[in-house]
Amino acid sequence: MSRIGKMPIQIPSGVKVNIEGESITVNGPKGELSRKIPTDMIVNLESDVLTVSRPSDNTKHRSYHGLTRSLLANMVEGVSKGFEKKLEIVGVGYRAEKTGDNLTLRMGYSHPVVVTPLPGTTLSVEGNNRITVSGIDKEVVGEMAAEIRAIRRPDAYKGKGIRYAGEVVRLKPGKAGKAVGK
Repeated sequence: MSRIGKMPIQIPSGVKVNIEGESITVNGPKGELSRKIPTDMIVNLESDVLTVSRPSDNTKHRSYHGLTRSLLANMVEGVSKGFEKKLEIVGVGYRAEKTGDNLTLRMGYSHPVVVTPLPGTTLSVEGNNRITVSGIDKEVVGEMAAEIRAIRRPDAYKGKGIRYAGEVVRLKPGKAGKAVGK
């Protein structure tokens, strides 16, 4: 039995779950999410507790069991609390500005890079070097943060670029061996 799949999902007050065949819709104070789940998975809703079970120990059913439970738990958490990812900009002259809904990044290129948020996400800037991506769908928030980070990944020698908050960048030593020999 899947350890993750067999855990029940507690539904907080203010969140409504609607199960219609293989389509599940979750409504909450932050918004609404819907998703189709694999047809073989069995989802039960009993007095504010959502459980996922599988019909057999088939390899396909076992792999979908934990996945389905995690997706449903993320939907419930998203409509009640929401998700956010924080990014940091490191480097002299690198900065971010909020222009309307878009984000303008000056990352050392010959032109500013304009980032348009994906539907369902909001971008905010704290100071000029901290970016926050927030939304109710964990998958879309992560994708938006990854797209922003891909504009200028952290450099392996100086550590300059866009990184996730708390990300540790291991720096390479550089050309120190050349100076020691002479």
